[in-house]
Parts: sequence; structure tokens; C-alpha cells
Amino acid sequence: MMKYIFTFFVFKSFLFAQTIFTFQSEGMNVNLEKLASNLNVPWGMTFISNSELLITQKSGKIVVLNTDTKKLQNIINTPNILYDGQGGLLDVQASPFFISDSILYFTYVKEIKGEGVTTLAKAKLKDNSLIEWRDLLITKSATDTTRHFGSRIAFDEEDHIYFSIGDRGVRKNSQDLSNHAGSIIRLNLDGTIPKDNPFINQKEKLAEIYSYGHRNPQGLFYDKESKKLWSIEHGPRGGDEINLIEKGLNYGWPVISYGKEYWNPLPVGEGTHKKGMIQPKKVYIPSIAPSSLIVYSGDTFPKWKGDIFSGALKLRHLNRVVFDKYNKEIKEERLLEELGERIRNVIQSPKGNLVISTDSGNIYKLVPSSRN
Repeated sequence: MMKYIFTFFVFKSFLFAQTIFTFQSEGMNVNLEKLASNLNVPWGMTFISNSELLITQKSGKIVVLNTDTKKLQNIINTPNILYDGQGGLLDVQASPFFISDSILYFTYVKEIKGEGVTTLAKAKLKDNSLIEWRDLLITKSATDTTRHFGSRIAFDEEDHIYFSIGDRGVRKNSQDLSNHAGSIIRLNLDGTIPKDNPFINQKEKLAEIYSYGHRNPQGLFYDKESKKLWSIEHGPRGGDEINLIEKGLNYGWPVISYGKEYWNPLPVGEGTHKKGMIQPKKVYIPSIAPSSLIVYSGDTFPKWKGDIFSGALKLRHLNRVVFDKYNKEIKEERLLEELGERIRNVIQSPKGNLVISTDSGNIYKLVPSSRN
């Protein structure tokens, strides 16, 4: 009898150990549970089944985490990357047709003549190995800096793929349409250029560019409910922005900004507004250092439906923003501040839970508490 009591006690303690803490939001009790640890900056995450989470690590390694058993499986035949500064293996997204085509899309930093270039690639996943790797776009974004690579991936419902690129630490790049830096790119899933891209067949303008005037967008998400493409980007000292991305528009960096210079208290650029340049839907002052963005669409947390969630690196929390139907901010909430970790990515699971990764190498999920 004592044996069974002890076994139950150990099992119960193990279950309790998975719940880090419980918090409240909009009257809901939410548990934060740990799924994995000791990863190397888990940068991108995508579900390839209801319980299998594929994770890219900035150093170049890829693993699959079973969210039910907590077991990790290494993926082999991974690409050569430039792992330096802010560069490395970045985002990953399963194809919209992954069940039938087994294709994964990646952004990563490729070394070209000693410089780093944000690159979009695809490969098939077969028997825990990547096969048929192919670079779809090696962007014209090379500099000798090791910062502002972007990059997140999103899909719309018309078989387009979008991905973001930072200004690569050279501000003037973002207003120069002859390079890809400081822009959001739109391609077809096979890497070809959509015929209705805004700068197609325009001299000295790259046809892959969908929007420009960005500093370092590390969050990008297409909301299929509203058919809106959202982005979040790092400002300098202050001036992080949430933007609603539309075709061919100029989002202003570095001509207009709400941020200040790092080396003095002067504002960046000519001011905060200029004709022909688009205003953000939200500005963060001071900077939170945003690293990802999703629009929650699940039924698991009904009071969060339609809200924007972003990871914060500098201010170390999960950021929640509520907009009205006119894209005006109603409310901001800062969750998981007590966790004290740099939140690198946030995604939604097939079951409607939120899953986050942190720079310290942890994977957590947010699930409803039994106390609701």
C-alpha cells in the first residue's frame, strides 16, 4: 500500500512541477507550464501536428518537441548558417499544405563574401531529416554589420509567403528600393514574384518588395479572420511600432520615428509625421524590444480572441494589445512579468493554447487553469 501512495505522490509532484505559476487576465485564470529547457535561443516555432512542435535554434540546430510527452527529437541535415551577432537560424513555418507536401519554410542568415544576408529557403521534412533544401530568395541586404536581419514568415490565403528584413544597421537602406533591407517581401510559395506586387517592372525597384521604410521587423502575422497583415518592429531608444501592412506603402524609417538616438537625447529623423509615410497603429515608449506577433484566434481563451500578442525582450513580458474595429488601441496588458525572461516567440497551438519561447532556452505553454 505504501508503494502505491509513494508512486502517486511522485507522479503528482511531477505534474505540479510543470506549472510555474497561475495568473489572471480578463477574469480568466491561466497556468504557465514548462515544456522544455536548455535550448539555444529557440527562435522560430511551428506545429507540424497537434502535438509536434518544430523549433529552430539560433545556433542552427532544429528539434521537434512532443508537447504531450515532452520528448525532444533532433532534426538532421540542417543548413550551414552564419551564426554571428543577431544572425543565425531564424524563423520557420510549416507550409499551408504541410500534411500533403511536408514542406517547411525558413529564414536564416547566409554568408556571402564574408557578409550576412537574410535568406528565405524551403525544405521537406522526411524521417527526421531535411531534404531537397532550396534557397528561394537570397536577398540583396548584405552589410558588414551583424544586426537587424529581421525576420518572421507569414502566409495569406492566396498562396503568398511574406517575410521581413531589417535595415541591416544601415538606416538609408530602408528608403532605397534597390535593395531588400528594411522591407517586407511577398512571393508565391514557389519563390516566384506575384504579378501584382507593387514595384514589379519598375526600374531600380526590386519586384519582391511589398512594403518598405522598416527598421527591424521581428514580428509578422497574417490574420485570416480580418485579412490584415500585421507587423511589429524595433525602434531605436523608444519608438517600437505595431504596423498594419499594406501593399506598396512607406512606413517612414528613418525619416520619421518616435525614437531617440542612442548617443544623445535627440529624436531620430525629421519628426514623427510626413506626408506619404504611414503612421503606426501603436508606439511603445520606452521600447519593449518586440520579437514576435500573433493575432489570437482560438476558443480556449475566449476573452483574448482577436487580440495581438507579442514577445518582449528588453522589458521581459508577454505583451497583449486590444484594438477596436477601426484599429484604434483600447487596452494594453503586460503578462508574465514575474517570469523575468526575454520572450523570443509566441505562437498559437492547434488546441488554442499559447506557446512561448525564451532566450534562456525554455519553452512554455499557457493553458486554462482548472480554477476557472
